[in-house]
Amino acid sequence: MKYVAIDTCGTSLVILVSNGENIYKYNSESSLGKHSSVLLPKIEELLEEAKMQISEVDFFACVVGAGSFTGIRIGVATIIALAFSLHKPVLRITSFDCLAYNVSDKKALAVIDAKHDGYYVCGYEGEKVILSEQYVDRETLTKLSNEYNLVSQTELSGFNVTIVDKVAGFERAISKKFSEITTDLNVLTPLYCRKSQAEEGR
Repeated sequence: MKYVAIDTCGTSLVILVSNGENIYKYNSESSLGKHSSVLLPKIEELLEEAKMQISEVDFFACVVGAGSFTGIRIGVATIIALAFSLHKPVLRITSFDCLAYNVSDKKALAVIDAKHDGYYVCGYEGEKVILSEQYVDRETLTKLSNEYNLVSQTELSGFNVTIVDKVAGFERAISKKFSEITTDLNVLTPLYCRKSQAEEGR
């Protein structure tokens, strides 16, 4: 299938463009703060490389979180605008999917470092979510590590972690979730596992 998929939830900006035969990729490791200015031009560049018009895509995919609050909003708003204007369906992917779909562990806990001894987590058994997305402290993660194999994109100090390629996981998650493609744009609601600092300070 032909698609445009983006992940703006972290410090990196990931864009995948599939023309049905090949997948063309952009992965910038230090784009945080530049997502809004870089995103659309890079999508256009990849479409040109794929020799494809954006109107030809079968669907748009978007990582809805967890991650950077600003990054999530930029990605979700962009994909909703494109899908709405071109009358195309969408596919919802989470940051946790991008981690968990890399491994074959029976029980895997996808972990994103939220800093200051805080973590975003989601538990999987195979490809099924068995522990909903949530924010946990270090003590809770320690307890969960006795039940799950921890999977992350980065090292987590004090924990035994399987490091995975989030971009490869993004590709796999998309290919496994074709049945979830929908015309309901409301599925792209941002996934925030906790309140922003501004909200917590109110």
